[in-house]
Amino acid sequence: MKRISVTLQERRSGKKSEIKRRRLEGFLPVEIYGKGVDNVHAWMSIKDFTAFPHGEAFLVEAKIGKEKRVCILKDVQFGWLGDNPIHVDLYDLSNVTEIDVEVPLEFTGKPAGVELGGTFEILMHTLTVRVKPSQMPDRISVDVSGLGLGEALHVRDIEVPSGCMVLDNPEETVAVVVEPETEAVEEEEGAEETAEGGEESQQQTS
Repeated sequence: MKRISVTLQERRSGKKSEIKRRRLEGFLPVEIYGKGVDNVHAWMSIKDFTAFPHGEAFLVEAKIGKEKRVCILKDVQFGWLGDNPIHVDLYDLSNVTEIDVEVPLEFTGKPAGVELGGTFEILMHTLTVRVKPSQMPDRISVDVSGLGLGEALHVRDIEVPSGCMVLDNPEETVAVVVEPETEAVEEEEGAEETAEGGEESQQQTS
């Protein structure tokens, strides 16, 4: 499991003007909490936050003064524009034996159905698993090369790494190879032509 080290600055409760000033200086308010640990209020550099990995799970090694806490990124709040982070939550793993975490799915191979004109559509990008922090995978690899035209991949079909217990519904669809729409369109047009032909015959008979 990849570890990302960040150095945080202690944050004391202050006025809204102070929070606004620090944000303008390039810092995000951070809350660290967890089972049986003291909450910590801190500041994180936006530069450090934007350097976090994408598409994989990771641990955050947060340093505050002489203290070091190993956490996971629990939540990120964004502003009304949707792309500007305004608050970060880190969950301390010090007293945790198991953690529920969303692990990104990595799809490998080209589905057989795509070779026949189908379209590969992903409906789930992560899988929620319960796992020991020390066994938490960066990502879960899924080979979809055997997925045929019109076939679907379900949660139950995914083989997860040792130590992981899947919490998602086994029947939930993860990905599917959608059949081409051309055949359906041709059949619909054919039905319309038949119906129009029938109407013309009735008009001539009358």
